[in-house]
Amino acid sequence: MTAATTGVVRTSRLDWAALAAALAPFAVALIVGAILLAATGRNPLAVYGLMLREGFGGESRVAATLTAATPILFTAIATAISFRAGIFNVGVEGVFSLGGLAGAVAGFTLTALPSPLLIVAELAVGALVGGLWLAAPALLRARLEVDEVVSTLMLNFVAVNLTLFLVNGPFLAPGSANSATPMIAAAGWLPRIAPPSTLSLGFIIALALLALYAVWDRLTPLGFEARLNGLNPRFSRAIGIDAPRLILKVMIISGAIGGLAGSAHALGVTHRFVVGFSPGYGWTGLAVALMGRNSAIGMLIGAIVFGALASAGTTVQLFSDIPLEIVDVLQGVVTIFAVVRFGRLLRGRSAA
Repeated sequence: MTAATTGVVRTSRLDWAALAAALAPFAVALIVGAILLAATGRNPLAVYGLMLREGFGGESRVAATLTAATPILFTAIATAISFRAGIFNVGVEGVFSLGGLAGAVAGFTLTALPSPLLIVAELAVGALVGGLWLAAPALLRARLEVDEVVSTLMLNFVAVNLTLFLVNGPFLAPGSANSATPMIAAAGWLPRIAPPSTLSLGFIIALALLALYAVWDRLTPLGFEARLNGLNPRFSRAIGIDAPRLILKVMIISGAIGGLAGSAHALGVTHRFVVGFSPGYGWTGLAVALMGRNSAIGMLIGAIVFGALASAGTTVQLFSDIPLEIVDVLQGVVTIFAVVRFGRLLRGRSAA
């Protein structure tokens, strides 16, 4: 066997190992959920079978699952870009909300634009706001070595409360009592790709971003520098990689994608910005990125699984006595594994 062949075999094995490691938390979550269901007198296989049918049993259910998976996939990509470089950005939840509000505001103010230009403008505004928002913690980390975990975590609270202030103040829809902006002009809505479901062009945009992320990760100089810095910061500095500039680039890109995610969600699903716009998409995306080991295929699988849990859990509760909390249990167990991995990464960086 040649050295090249050996390298290919090893890479394949490592990929399979990474995939198995990514799926293991979901398997453990299913086991824990089965124990809880059995303890309450329910048949775990019957419950999981019902959830599987509600998540994937037909075109409309698959569309609902992919709709729920879309913002998770966006935020997972946004998180993975910074994580790949060893930068622990946990601020995607905040930029998701800011991007959603920015896109909504553009959608009900720039109504003179034709539909294609309006959609592009809405998405661009969301991405711009997200990128600018994370530029501040990026500069703090790059120039003053302020821990980005702390700064981005705190900025999440600032971002969410800022959107609350704006949606209840200058951007409140006239006569609205539910803390919402005016509706985005219909010309600014993302087209639906599987009507009458709410699955929109946002899912295709997310898939395109995922493909671009995979290319960036493996085939571009910036992706190579990010991987090297994430694996060994000391070595990357020793060979001349400009770490501060790299930090700025990856965090601004991460923020731009997080803002784009929020804008796409507003344009494709809610068609306005409302209080409670994000039920935690940024945190779920963080868990998916960690569980997927920042790989494109791992994040796609994780986003679809979480999307299926979200969409199936709601419908299952409507037609059975299965509590919705079982879905929270499954997601919570998976998230525990993500937190454990996050802690290990932080300890690894401290050791370096």
